[in-house]
Amino acid sequence: MKRILIIDDDMDMCNLLGRFLQKKGYETDASHSGNKGIAKFKESKFDVVLCDFRLGDKEGREVLREIKQVDPYAIVIIITGYSDIKTAVDVIKSGAFDYITKPLIPEEVLNVIGRALQQPLTGSDAPRASTLQAAKKPGKSFGDDEFLVGQAPATRELYRQVELVAPTNYSIILYGESGTGKEVIARTIHQNSARKDKPFIAMDCGTLSKELAGSELFGHVKGAFTGALNDKEGHFELANGGTLFLDEVGNLSYEIQAALLRVIQERKFKRVGGVREMETDVRIIVASNENLQDAYRRGKFREDLFHRFNEFSIVLPAFRHRKEDIPLFAEFFLAKSNKELNKNVEGFDPEVMQIFLDYPWPGNLREFRNVIRRSALLTSSGLINARVLPTEIVDNNNFAQSYLQQVEPHTVQQHTHHPIVHKETDLKNAAAQAEYDTIMNVLKQVNYNKSRAAEILKIDRKTLYNKIKSYQP
Repeated sequence: MKRILIIDDDMDMCNLLGRFLQKKGYETDASHSGNKGIAKFKESKFDVVLCDFRLGDKEGREVLREIKQVDPYAIVIIITGYSDIKTAVDVIKSGAFDYITKPLIPEEVLNVIGRALQQPLTGSDAPRASTLQAAKKPGKSFGDDEFLVGQAPATRELYRQVELVAPTNYSIILYGESGTGKEVIARTIHQNSARKDKPFIAMDCGTLSKELAGSELFGHVKGAFTGALNDKEGHFELANGGTLFLDEVGNLSYEIQAALLRVIQERKFKRVGGVREMETDVRIIVASNENLQDAYRRGKFREDLFHRFNEFSIVLPAFRHRKEDIPLFAEFFLAKSNKELNKNVEGFDPEVMQIFLDYPWPGNLREFRNVIRRSALLTSSGLINARVLPTEIVDNNNFAQSYLQQVEPHTVQQHTHHPIVHKETDLKNAAAQAEYDTIMNVLKQVNYNKSRAAEILKIDRKTLYNKIKSYQP
């Protein structure tokens, strides 16, 4: 009998969820705080952990990280009432198998647990590929039907390069906008290399402090710093013999970059606070949504480290450049959503498909998948129609022009109106112009990564979209 640990500070939720899962044939246990849940996980074996994102003593992301330290292959599903894209992306990047939003739908919980238990234990909880031969057959899916290969020319070229470099031991830089699938491509490369039977370890460098980045990469010894209560293995140890994927590597501090360069050159490292040198053998794949060559020229990234990484580079195409793939992925994500939600939505109204083709998809495949899941949830039967789509997608004309002008100005006609140009000098218009200039400057700094820009501006992503939309003439 499969065992499930429920971690939630809401006792009623624990009891209800526990009783429901027991009726479905699972054995359950519960903890009402993050620390108690971690302790219980260390004491006993569980097949799946269901953990609330907001706990009284710590966030679900922290619980996830500590459970993964105990067992890198642990299956953790995050429950959140904060159903925004950023939370979902963060927990998936941190190693969660999937996330479920409140209010909980019983069948959705069962479906996600069922999918999790069907995954082979290869050290990766995310969609994985079995062979690149599938890439030569457009519209076919990899492995466990978790990933689809499209038919657009840009997609075919992408997989041609992946097939070429996967069997080598080259270090690789993956460039692409947020949501284009950089980690999926990294996993595909790993699964088609000689290291496929060894671990694949992913690390998001985007939000880590210098101290935490050192600990995550190299591990630490007990007492190395405040809060270091036990020895900890770092990602170089966990990935030994396999592949280490570093996402948003350009955000690492200069000091960590120097330490990383030494490890790559000498294949040796020390844990933070430690004295014993350890040997490591890993293939490194890094990802960035900004050009690292430009970054080192601006003094933001070490040139010598860039050249170590840049044995081969791949640019992942944005979803708006893969229009031929939109119908394929729409049907693929709908089939998965039907299975997940136990529904039988038949397809898409022709108007909806045209809206999909016209929209620029700033969040790329990740945004597209979330829109399909949301639409399937709101559709009882028959075809998905425009009424269940998010308003920013249905009313996208001004937004599409503005977005394309930002990321690809050469594709927009010269007569396109520039937003928020006021000749009046009244205080209200001056303040609006200043706000617009600030937002545009931040967007340019982060290569138009909306999530990162929203963090810097201290607003949520939805507010950022609304502000951009409000600037249209």
